[in-house]
Amino acid sequence: MMERKEFIKKFAVSGSILLTAPVLFNSCSDEGEDMEPTNPDNSKDIIIDLNAASSANLGNVGGYIYSGSIIVFRTGETNYMALSKACTHQGCDVEYNHASGNVPCPCHGSKYTTAGVVTEGPATRNLTKYNVVKSGNTLKIS
Repeated sequence: MMERKEFIKKFAVSGSILLTAPVLFNSCSDEGEDMEPTNPDNSKDIIIDLNAASSANLGNVGGYIYSGSIIVFRTGETNYMALSKACTHQGCDVEYNHASGNVPCPCHGSKYTTAGVVTEGPATRNLTKYNVVKSGNTLKIS
């Protein structure tokens, strides 16, 4: 039989672990993830500064970057496109291939058009397409 003093000690230790566990797990949950930019107007739009070092690959036609869950790529001198970056087959990050004009998945060979439409499986669902508007040196993705 457990003594009262031992019971209280174990109860206190167990309770403190239960109370601190959510804090410990949540404090590291977003660490290292590619977070989407936030906007002062609290909209869900993503703003990309084309002058930022993180956007350097968009300086050339054929370049692409990832922003959060989106791939943004440059298809022409003034044309930019944005799609969801996760292949609908198994979630690998797709890439942009300017030479072939498509968006392939390097993991299992699925291919999409620059509009996100599946042209080759094993993926069966299209990627989400986002609207991109260029204004000066910024892109607004919605």
